[in-house]
Amino acid sequence: QVQLVESGGGLVQAGGSLRLSCAASGRTFSSYNMGWFRQAPGKEREFVAAINWFATSTDYADSVKGRFTISRDNAKNTLYLQMTKLKPEDTAVYYCAAAIRKSTYTLRDHSAYDYWGQGTQVTVSS
Repeated sequence: QVQLVESGGGLVQAGGSLRLSCAASGRTFSSYNMGWFRQAPGKEREFVAAINWFATSTDYADSVKGRFTISRDNAKNTLYLQMTKLKPEDTAVYYCAAAIRKSTYTLRDHSAYDYWGQGTQVTVSS
């Protein structure tokens, strides 16, 4: 079992920044891949960013590339998402997720993930 708890969401003006954190517990954090997804009202959950277990590889949705940075601190069992130049369309509930098992799905697909956090709200005002 893996427990994931997000924090760091809030209300920010367009152009501002936020850093989300995801604290993991229950299994060896450094042994699995992680991702961030988001879901806006009335929309499907969408991929934001992913990072492999040793932080040697990252991937981003086109909509956030160049503005968001995913990172992890395996010593602290924590995943991060640094968000800059925020736009109103970034408003959503942000979820972190852990991919424990080997999967045929890429890390861009929510089906690749086994555990999810409860989400943290990010609201960007114009």
